[in-house]
Amino acid sequence: MTILRRDDVGAAVRELQRLLRMRGARIELTAEFDADTFAAVRAAQSRYGLVVDGLAGPKTLLALQLDGRQPGQLGAADLQRAAERLEVPLATLRAVNEVESRGPGFLPDGRPVILFERHIMYRQIRAMGQDADVLARQYPNIVNARRGGYMGKAAEHMRLARAAAIDRACALASASWGMFQIMGYHWERLGYPSVHDFADAMRCGEAEQLDAFVRFVEADTALHRALKRRRWSAFASGYNGPAYKDKLYDVRLARACARYEAEEAAAQGMPA
Repeated sequence: MTILRRDDVGAAVRELQRLLRMRGARIELTAEFDADTFAAVRAAQSRYGLVVDGLAGPKTLLALQLDGRQPGQLGAADLQRAAERLEVPLATLRAVNEVESRGPGFLPDGRPVILFERHIMYRQIRAMGQDADVLARQYPNIVNARRGGYMGKAAEHMRLARAAAIDRACALASASWGMFQIMGYHWERLGYPSVHDFADAMRCGEAEQLDAFVRFVEADTALHRALKRRRWSAFASGYNGPAYKDKLYDVRLARACARYEAEEAAAQGMPA
């Protein structure tokens, strides 16, 4: 997934500038993601109702190509509503959306982004009273005590379909779904009537995927408290697990939040 940002250079930036000019931006084709390009990207995102972050990712590029936001894409109003519901500043949620989301919530063919976890399928099958070890010997890439076997993108739906032939509910519970990769087995504590209803919601749009993230945070008091207090290490640990330090999630969240706060203060004419 290509995301263009400030100070990037090259042919991809030049193509971005061409698209921006095609939609009315008065910028030069410098192939440098400079201040003018950044401002033009933000203006386009605002016009199309996208999340205004100045990052030119797949959603922004598609909107420029088609001259409009596509149905189901996450919008700025969706983030504002989620921030109000979680009782956090918008800058906080914008930072989480930038760092913790996996980009678009849907594949080009319209199916939601998923990642099937064979070790969770093993656990779910055992919990149902079935012999997970027998199934693991027959279908090691679908049922396995060890994580792995990932194929990525559309191929994950093929793995999910094979797992669903064994047990559909267990299969849906064993995949992480959407932009924020919420595991299906959380369905009950997140307030969905069934794992099937959860999966159906994840297929509806990115706003529904954001809603699942909001429910996930609300269901974990410590995680919610860490987010509200911007204790980024505690939030990153609770959301990503102990390996959060490997990808500097806490550092990236803090930097993104500070950047968005500064942008919002500047927009209101206040000192950062």
